[in-house]
Amino acid sequence: MKTIIRTMFLGAALAVVAGCGANVKKNKQDVAAVEVAPKVTVAKVSVREVPQVATYTSTVEAYVKNNIAPQSANRIKKINVEVGDFVNKGQVLAEMDQIQLQQAELQMKNNEIEYNRLKGLYDAGGLSQSDLDAIELAYKVSKTSYQNLLENSVLRSPITGVVTARNYDVGDMYAMSAPVFTVEQIVPVKLLVGISESDYTKVKKGDAVTIAADAVPGKTFYGKVNRIYPTIDPATRTFTVEVTVDNKYKTLRPGMFVRVTVTFGSNNNVVVPDVAVVKQQGSGERFVYVLGEDGTVNYQKVVLGRRLGSEYEILEGLSDGAVVVTGGQPRLKDGIKVTVNE
Repeated sequence: MKTIIRTMFLGAALAVVAGCGANVKKNKQDVAAVEVAPKVTVAKVSVREVPQVATYTSTVEAYVKNNIAPQSANRIKKINVEVGDFVNKGQVLAEMDQIQLQQAELQMKNNEIEYNRLKGLYDAGGLSQSDLDAIELAYKVSKTSYQNLLENSVLRSPITGVVTARNYDVGDMYAMSAPVFTVEQIVPVKLLVGISESDYTKVKKGDAVTIAADAVPGKTFYGKVNRIYPTIDPATRTFTVEVTVDNKYKTLRPGMFVRVTVTFGSNNNVVVPDVAVVKQQGSGERFVYVLGEDGTVNYQKVVLGRRLGSEYEILEGLSDGAVVVTGGQPRLKDGIKVTVNE
């Protein structure tokens, strides 16, 4: 009888333990079920007008750059300007030695006298046409030589600009290597900007651009597209645009580093917070999690456009009014049910 009572007591104890184990297992399943629905934050996206703006780097260049030198070797007699001087068109920059010019002038005058004398003789019938033609040719050659030396013995600036280089001193013999002077026109200046080939059809002559120079912080300059080069560089996939900047105060100088902002109009596209965009590991593709009406999130690949501060323009992949996840993405996977934080 005692054996039967002990057996019944042991069975009851085992039943209680089994019941407790079942309750523990059920509680763990409930906890797991709660953990399957992570909490996220979301935002509703919409279509907005997005300015199509891009910024490129460039270097300021003189609008015109002239290297000034005589046509032939000669000694420099006088220098009138120095590097940094502003000069006007036609201003005398330097004077060369006059000996060759004087010799050419004497030869020209002698040939002129001889030509006039023989022409009178020809008119009187005492000279053949061929003899007159010969002295006339000699006179014209000597006159051309004199005019050429006259032009090259006094060096004048062909433009209004600033002297940026002087390579000789008074008394030096110009050796036809480096120019005597370099003069650059800096009112206006120009920029050569390399723009992505995808924007080739968007750029038009006369388009306005804005320029910022590191050397002149806090100041904005304005220019316009003056010329569009007709070919694409196959190495960089860019084409060149020439931008002209008025620069009437001569603030921008050749060689300055600048950033050029070009506006290509505007597009109507979906805009999302940048925190909603996730980069796919190993591929570089971008995606977002889109919240469905049933409380699940779905993986959606997107194509990014321009960055707008803390937002991205979306070119492909999202529709107007979609709800995207903006927080809690590390715990998500495609098709998982989530809980939205209020």
